[in-house]
Amino acid sequence: MIQVEGLTKDYGARRAIDDIKFHAEKGEIVGFLGPNGAGKTTTMRILAGYMPATSGKAVVAGYDVMEDSIEVRRRVGYLPESVPLYTDMTVLDYLKYMGDLHGVANSIERAEDVLQQVDLSDRAETYIEYLSKGMRQRVGLAQALLHEPEVLILDEPTIGLDPAQIREVRALIQHIGKERTVLLSTHILAEAQTMCDRVLIINKGKIVAEDTAKNLEARLTTGGGRLSLRVKSKAKSLIPTLKALKGITDVELAQDGALLIETKPGVEVRPEVARTVIAENCDLLELRQHGMTLEEIFLELTAEPTTEG
Repeated sequence: MIQVEGLTKDYGARRAIDDIKFHAEKGEIVGFLGPNGAGKTTTMRILAGYMPATSGKAVVAGYDVMEDSIEVRRRVGYLPESVPLYTDMTVLDYLKYMGDLHGVANSIERAEDVLQQVDLSDRAETYIEYLSKGMRQRVGLAQALLHEPEVLILDEPTIGLDPAQIREVRALIQHIGKERTVLLSTHILAEAQTMCDRVLIINKGKIVAEDTAKNLEARLTTGGGRLSLRVKSKAKSLIPTLKALKGITDVELAQDGALLIETKPGVEVRPEVARTVIAENCDLLELRQHGMTLEEIFLELTAEPTTEG
């Protein structure tokens, strides 16, 4: 449903995105991650038909974004980070108006349907200027759904929402994503890890990773294992003894008091670690194996190289 090849966008002398390539299929939710200024919003605006690329090709729902922009817009629901709303209209009037612009049949009925989806039916007759930021965000999501698009492009869809609303919007997006293609950007890495089938990570205008979070973890950890060990007391005194165990490459004391243990690939050290803790007369509280979080993967791939001088 989305196919991007060699997409490039220049703002004068500054290159915002540089020869990027990726795809997203029907029934797939793809997370778009990157630092501020990395090129996420520029890419989404191009795919939604809101601005042209400098070069490259982008096909959305079977139509070329550059050559068939109108057809693309008919098939894309776009939620920008700053939702453009007419604050002097009621919620229902605004959605009816947007539905009419999209050529939606029975626009009032459709507006009422999407208001129910985003849990704003009780605000239908409220003027938008009196809505909270979170409610305005949900109105923006409702207008993106109005014309039942094949592709949804959502720029920070949960920004400004409270925790309960975030859960509701996440569930809605996951439901929508079963039958449509969803490309969403977010700064909440746990959100991407929970919701998305795959993630794209962009940095300085280039795609630096494209895969599932699980596969990215496997690629970055190079096969080694990681353990988290918690004891009741004397954690620091265990470090030299644990480092001496076969298969352990490093042990560090974390700020929260846990011991972080790095192991060689394919080596099971947990039984020996447990026996060592008991032999040292320490009370073992937790011994857990874990991988890299999406946040750690993100930081690894977007970190600035250090220079010595």
